Amino acid sequence: MDSKPESVGRVAIVGRPNVGKSALFNRLAGRNIAIVHDQPGITRDRLAAPCTKGRRPFTVWDTGGIGGAGENELTAPVRAAADTAMRESDVILLVVDAQAGLTPIDQELARILRKSKSPVVLVVNKIDHQKHEDLDTDFARLGFGNSIRISAAHGRGLPSLLEAIDALLPQSKIDPPQGNRKSEIEEVPLALAIVGRPNAGKSSLINSILRDERTIVSDLPGTTRDAVDVLYEREGEKFLLIDTAGMRQRSKHSTSVEVFSVMRAERTIRRADLCVLVIDLTSGVTGQDKKIAGLIQKAEKPCLVILNKWDRVKPPRGAKAAIDQIIADSRENLFFLEYAPVLVASALTGENVDQLFRLITRIRRAAQKRIGTGVLNRLLRAAFEENPPPMIGTRRLKLFYAAQARGEDEGGLEALKFVLFVNQPNLLSDTYARYLERRIRAAEPYPGLPLLLSCRARSESEGRASERPKRGGTRFDAS
Repeated sequence: MDSKPESVGRVAIVGRPNVGKSALFNRLAGRNIAIVHDQPGITRDRLAAPCTKGRRPFTVWDTGGIGGAGENELTAPVRAAADTAMRESDVILLVVDAQAGLTPIDQELARILRKSKSPVVLVVNKIDHQKHEDLDTDFARLGFGNSIRISAAHGRGLPSLLEAIDALLPQSKIDPPQGNRKSEIEEVPLALAIVGRPNAGKSSLINSILRDERTIVSDLPGTTRDAVDVLYEREGEKFLLIDTAGMRQRSKHSTSVEVFSVMRAERTIRRADLCVLVIDLTSGVTGQDKKIAGLIQKAEKPCLVILNKWDRVKPPRGAKAAIDQIIADSRENLFFLEYAPVLVASALTGENVDQLFRLITRIRRAAQKRIGTGVLNRLLRAAFEENPPPMIGTRRLKLFYAAQARGEDEGGLEALKFVLFVNQPNLLSDTYARYLERRIRAAEPYPGLPLLLSCRARSESEGRASERPKRGGTRFDAS
């Protein structure tokens, strides 16, 4: 694992909608994080990523478009998010659209930024060809001495922009001498994907954790369109909170942007260390909740479930009994994620939100536990004797030996794998597989962790079996 270069400054990208802020952000970050689309107002949350393309690394912020950002309801919160980024940044990049020309919003924003204590670089974007280079003359009236012509889409002018940023980063944040650099490897944060249906309270949950309006919270479904990464440290442990776009049924997507957001959320599940499935208690576990849970199961990700909006359904008396019943009902509906701990909480009031990290600690501790080979073999042989496998044709599954495989990521969170050496892997039925999983979990519950069984033929003469993914909480493969 390589140590990461420490950021020496923060750079905010601001501008009206659809001037190319997200394209510039992706170009500086070196990967596609923000959604790039012709529809104005697509980036509605404040995104952050490290940029290591220049002489000194810095953190770049992509803010929502200011003014006229699609839905009128979001204009004020998007503006507030951009203002926060300006206050917290060392350098501000004001992005304008050369091909659209100077607009009143550009002029108003320039007027506001001229009062900022941080230096401002005017970035004239969409100079895609040499014939466009004269289009920047109209922006001279904005009165900024630092002006760079670029094409974020094609990468033109990026070296000049990086040089300008480097020159404006405060001297107090220049890299320390080589002898004073930290030698230790930086801890990699645990990536938590916050997933769920639109308006289930994912952004509210992150804000409750941070106690900060870092992401925009609105009653309008689909507010978060990008996968927003938020670094968070708690009691010495680092976490990466990823607020994903709400996933609804494909037929109900109102725009291609929402389809892209769902695809990105699905990718976020795959790159996360742990998925937090947020469910709206006021509507209960819906078919779409089950589909999202199925995506988590398919990705073989550790998981926990938060039943949110407890404040709206909490009875005046008998709260504990109500919680027990709610959890039991949710487990019945999400039976294929029976290994996932369930927490009843309210992101709005903060009730039980702190319990989330106690559950995460419990899952991380469970991931370090192993069942000894001798104990595992005695356990499984007893299971075979008490409830023999069913006959399939004229043959029955026989277990010769079993062992728990070591994970690929020592100390990390991943699915638990157990290898069973048997006479014929395809004799293991789905029902019997779930039975074996329950017997293993009876000895060691492994909360929050999927359990996978890998069946292998005892000898090469019995043939090399092919992988057979099974439905439910357990996957079986033969190799």
